[in-house]
Amino acid sequence: MVKNIATYDDYDRHILQHMQRDSSQSLEDLAQAVSLSRNAVWRRIKRLQDSGIIKARVALLDAQSVGLGLIVFISISVRTHSKDWADKFAKVIDSLPQVQSAYRTSGNQDYLIKARVSDVQAYDDLYQRLISQIELADVSASFVMEELKNTTELPLP
Repeated sequence: MVKNIATYDDYDRHILQHMQRDSSQSLEDLAQAVSLSRNAVWRRIKRLQDSGIIKARVALLDAQSVGLGLIVFISISVRTHSKDWADKFAKVIDSLPQVQSAYRTSGNQDYLIKARVSDVQAYDDLYQRLISQIELADVSASFVMEELKNTTELPLP
């Protein structure tokens, strides 16, 4: 299902760009940065939230500082593609806090998961929990050796 694309103007785009870099900045600072009044910026942010463009405002943590320095990409192939199995898989994935993102993909693998763990043993613990809760045909993991780029910013057209 394709979601309708919300519309926004250049002022909104500038507000969103600034908020993607630092959503904790004050309305006054944001208003000054985008050359609008504080009230105009507040109204625009409210509209962007109401429309669903702004989903949430969060704090981004340093993974190393909280002991989750290892990124692992988990490729999964499955034997079945039934709706019941897919619903169960989604629930299992949602129950695993180490999983940061999960995708159903095309190609040789069926699913790709990004997880954050402390070390290889913590990955094995995650793997064991995963395979004990749902049947999978094949699971393989790739451990990140060097992170070249990691951003939450979307390139706004």
